[in-house]
Amino acid sequence: MLSKNLASEINTQIKLELYSGYLYLSMAAYFEANNLPGFAHWMKKQALEEQEHAMKFYEYLNDRGDRVILQALEQPPTDFKSPLSIFEQSLEHEKSVTARINLLYSIAVKDNDYASQSFLNWFVDEQVEEEKNASEIVEWLKMAGESRNTLFMLNRQLAERGDD
Repeated sequence: MLSKNLASEINTQIKLELYSGYLYLSMAAYFEANNLPGFAHWMKKQALEEQEHAMKFYEYLNDRGDRVILQALEQPPTDFKSPLSIFEQSLEHEKSVTARINLLYSIAVKDNDYASQSFLNWFVDEQVEEEKNASEIVEWLKMAGESRNTLFMLNRQLAERGDD
């Protein structure tokens, strides 16, 4: 069984992972409304991935004999300035998720909970990839500047994102 503190924080993490999916879905809706279906596709894939992360935590709590207690989600933002601002926000969001994963890991270490440390290692590695992906797209968009042609090329490239 997990410590009460770690179980509570994992329940909060489930909410935050679901919110991440909700946020990315809102970003996808913005891209759809602005005729950028490739960007929307990328964000919809990201939203699904975040839901999968929530379910990993959900299953882990159940596997350890703890109860999942779902919490209310906030409404995500719906209006954005530009593709660049969206991916900058996505990068900052991923950095906050990394901080949360690190918090969970530090609690598992403090609790001498080796099973949780092993479980959380996957998320530590995943967050490196998440931040890298968002950072890379931010840099591409900065290089594109005001070029519509480059934006459309990126739109086409992001449409190719498959199942990760």
